[in-house]
Amino acid sequence: MARREGQSLLADVPDCVLAVYAHPDDPDISCGGTLAGWARAGCEIHVLLVASGDKGSVTPGDEPEKVATRRLEEARRATELLGARRLHHLDRPDGEIENDDATRREIVRIIREVRPDVVVCPDPSAVFFGSHHYNHRDHREVGWAALDAVSPAASSPLYFPDAGSPHQVASVLMSGSLEPSIWVDVTSTMELKLQAVACHESQLTDANDWFASALRDGAEEAGRQAGVRYAEAFRRLELV
Repeated sequence: MARREGQSLLADVPDCVLAVYAHPDDPDISCGGTLAGWARAGCEIHVLLVASGDKGSVTPGDEPEKVATRRLEEARRATELLGARRLHHLDRPDGEIENDDATRREIVRIIREVRPDVVVCPDPSAVFFGSHHYNHRDHREVGWAALDAVSPAASSPLYFPDAGSPHQVASVLMSGSLEPSIWVDVTSTMELKLQAVACHESQLTDANDWFASALRDGAEEAGRQAGVRYAEAFRRLELV
């Protein structure tokens, strides 16, 4: 598999990473192979979920609180499987996330507590994917909030001074980007990623095999771009 000009594999393993995503299954789908590989290599992995997942059901009679409880437990199993140190969650209602002061303050607080080298989050500028799909509003809002929390807020002492001492994140990796610039080889962790995704039983119902196949196909395509069997693609911002 030939690597295209200008495309490269990210070989360095950070010491500490914070993955910031909207819904309970988003980190595993978006970057589960990367997080698992880094955890195996000794990286301290933290996952932050902004939304509770309370609307993640197609059954009209389901109670949102019970849906959220089940989805959080699924997320706990998945993050433990990937080797994450801790799962943080803000429990915002699905569809009601805003890139506002309250959300940014909480993300800044966790960045300053965890002090990651790298933050991984959705690319909020990626909106339209072909003619049949566009990016979920929660993903876009969380992506912008994560970026705004990283810079300038988390590193600036006068932003949210009650949220801890300033911390400068070295780089951001944005998943789901239409303009990827860096790839991570997830050949050795692809099966673990699929196992983590399968923890989200409430979302898969009878579609686990189909979804696993789709994720494998996407990782194969990214792998062809990067010159490996399976890869995850990101748009990288280097801040220091």
